[in-house]
Amino acid sequence: MTAIDAGHITRSEGASERSLGPTLKLAWRFALREMRGGLSGFVIFLSCITLGVGAIAAVNSVAAMMSDGIAREGKTILGGDLRFQLVQRQLTPDEAAYIDSLGTVSESAALRSMVRLSDGSDQALAEVKAVDSAYPLYGSVETEPDIALSTLFEERNGHYGAIAAQELYDRLGVEPGAIVRLGNIQIELTGVITREPDILSDGFVFGPRLMLSRAALDASGLVQPGSLVEYDWKVRLPAGQNAETLKEEANERFPTAGFRLRTAEDAAPSLQRNIDRFSQFLTLVGLTALIVGGVGVANAVRAYLDGKRPVIATFKSLGASGRLVVFVYLFQIMTLAAVGVVIGLVLGVVAPFVTARFLESVIPVAAEASFYPGALLIAALFGFLTAATFALLPLGATRDIAATALFRDAGGTARGRLRWTYIGLTGLLTVAIAGLAVFMARDKDVALIFLGGTAAAFVILRLVATGIMAVARRAPRVSSTPLRLAIGNIHRPGALTPSVVLSLGLGLTLLVTLAIIDYDLRREVGTGLASRAPNFFFVDIQNNEIDRFRTAVEEAAPGSTLNAVPMLRGRITHLKGEDVATMEIPAEGGWVLRGDRGITYSPTVPDNSSLTAGEWWPENYSGEPLVSFAAEEGGELGLKVGDSLTVNVLGRSITAKIANFRAIEWENLSINFVMVFSPNTFAGAPHAWLATLSLPDGQADRSDAAVETREKEVVNRITNAFPAVTTVRVKDALDAVNGLIAQLALAIRVAAAVALVASVLVLAGALAAGNRARIHDAVVLKTLGATRVTLIRAFATEYMLLGLATGIFAVAAGAIASWFVVDFIMTLPWVFDWTVALTTLLVSLLLTVGFGLAGTWRVLGQKAAPVLRNL
Repeated sequence: MTAIDAGHITRSEGASERSLGPTLKLAWRFALREMRGGLSGFVIFLSCITLGVGAIAAVNSVAAMMSDGIAREGKTILGGDLRFQLVQRQLTPDEAAYIDSLGTVSESAALRSMVRLSDGSDQALAEVKAVDSAYPLYGSVETEPDIALSTLFEERNGHYGAIAAQELYDRLGVEPGAIVRLGNIQIELTGVITREPDILSDGFVFGPRLMLSRAALDASGLVQPGSLVEYDWKVRLPAGQNAETLKEEANERFPTAGFRLRTAEDAAPSLQRNIDRFSQFLTLVGLTALIVGGVGVANAVRAYLDGKRPVIATFKSLGASGRLVVFVYLFQIMTLAAVGVVIGLVLGVVAPFVTARFLESVIPVAAEASFYPGALLIAALFGFLTAATFALLPLGATRDIAATALFRDAGGTARGRLRWTYIGLTGLLTVAIAGLAVFMARDKDVALIFLGGTAAAFVILRLVATGIMAVARRAPRVSSTPLRLAIGNIHRPGALTPSVVLSLGLGLTLLVTLAIIDYDLRREVGTGLASRAPNFFFVDIQNNEIDRFRTAVEEAAPGSTLNAVPMLRGRITHLKGEDVATMEIPAEGGWVLRGDRGITYSPTVPDNSSLTAGEWWPENYSGEPLVSFAAEEGGELGLKVGDSLTVNVLGRSITAKIANFRAIEWENLSINFVMVFSPNTFAGAPHAWLATLSLPDGQADRSDAAVETREKEVVNRITNAFPAVTTVRVKDALDAVNGLIAQLALAIRVAAAVALVASVLVLAGALAAGNRARIHDAVVLKTLGATRVTLIRAFATEYMLLGLATGIFAVAAGAIASWFVVDFIMTLPWVFDWTVALTTLLVSLLLTVGFGLAGTWRVLGQKAAPVLRNL
């Protein structure tokens, strides 16, 4: 530092008592000048900021790209500007005339049915969709061969034409041109569907698509009174017509029709909700990585300031105030943070372009990558706030240390008095991070739980570190020199224990929790549910065929258990007299109010359920309509016995009083309904039956070849005898669920890996931050006669003890967290996987010992003379 610099300091400090401006200006000049000499040691700092900001920016940019794609392609996804939907009934003449008057209309019908080989030897479940000549109003159906739909659907040689997804061909083992049976008719598979423009708006599907003409569906005999058929009327409006206005008009004109009305703004609500939820989850994981990385920021800042002690002491000796010193290094740190933020934002900008083509192969929406400033701004704010939050306390601790203490402190353990100003500012920045997380969250409750859990984790991990240090402090004296040194290092002033436990603890706990949840889900779906669930579900059994169906099942599967109940479809339109369309639907239990629900009636309490409140109606009850509601969902919706609800069934609005609540065993996959009505409610209404079938060997391993063969024989006999009945094999459904769980688990593991990488970076930074003190200790010990082997054994033992303690805590905390999620939230059996525990302990030991010894090797190579001269 030159004499001119010293003069600047003295004059500026005198002026700073009157104004902050000169101090800031001088601090900025010194910050820039000192950065010319390099900023070694900030690689971890930059990595932590970049990783967190990049994760948040990338996730939100990709989510924005997908949402923009849905909005841009809304009319194509919906199939029109306005879409009317009814279940189990056609339009009345007045309704049809009104819809026809709005514009060009395309009518379609969809249901699930069995597609059988012509010889009846095999069959597969398919999502059947019958369309008219106007379909599609927007977009196009892409097929192989590329021929007009009218040609592919035309009747030839007494067979209607149909096209199907490649998966249906694979399941049946046939090629285009094959003749198969659908209901009572034979159809020819004339082509393969490669792209269906409006498939996203049709919701969740259980089987591959089979598309044919309305005439073919009418001839098949699948549509009977009470059949579970969904009708759609898609309207292309003339220019200038407003879809939202017409939606309101239709609801006012036909208040009891039971229409489910959607516009292009709400083309794929389920998909959009999933995008929002998943992006929120991944954003919170990215924020976790950023917060964990914040510990690395604090470690890097502390290590950097420790290395700058001679410079800081010189500043203060020449008259610089603590405030000037703080501003000099705050400017440097925030400049470095800006570099990390920019690198992270670059990753966020690139992410949509990298993932666009992949997403198009998964979700049939044209993904046009672009620049999303909103997503980048949120990520940048998180980055700067996190850097400032975790840098303030180390900076504040340096402000009031006397210059003489800085010159004398060779080990770098001296700390100044921390002013309340810095504590208060840190608190305000923490609140700002929390407020931003809650503000941008779709589900505020989830964000608040996350923030509370993160805060609790920091406190608990700090307590765990304090406990480990206390145990080490009270440990009995041992004869082994390396072990005695290791135990001393764990609890000495400036020990690495808090940083190691905090950095590794969060990441490993998250991994253990997710791994056990994934294990229990797979175990329950793969073996637990399969052992308790029935073998088959049968849908659309006609009312006049139920007795004959029972007889056929007994002949095909003697000794089996058949459980059959009547089923209709209806949608809740009012709760306690309030229109659900105007209600704020709660996150929990809200699924009951979205779309149509299966409903039934029964004179007695259904199996697999028990009353929790109220009383059941008499068997010959004939009074006002009564309903039994699921207890858990009713509580989530704020319902109580005596409240009223209105359901729309077959175009009729029926208001019933809640007579009781039932606890339902959803987990056994038996027949269960949210709403069970008194039998007089639907007297005379057309309906079909739903049934489950459990074979005598149904408890056996479902992968057993004999069971597979037996199930195939039964379903072939039932399907051929009742071609209009849809059969769902439970094993196939569970396999589909397992596939979804696998995809979800993969995504969650990738997200958790981001948090673990942040933890590893913080661990590396924590170990690097302690190198200065380690150099001092190593040189003194070597001077007193310690060998390199002794020091390596001491440090390795210390790292091993810390890794072991952290791993044990992560296993215990992860086990408790997974038990809470699996047992209380998912209500599934919780089983601990010891493989996860042992793997976690091994990873913890490898990371701590590996990184620790990598840094220690450089420490042990330091020459003694330069260090001793500064003592």
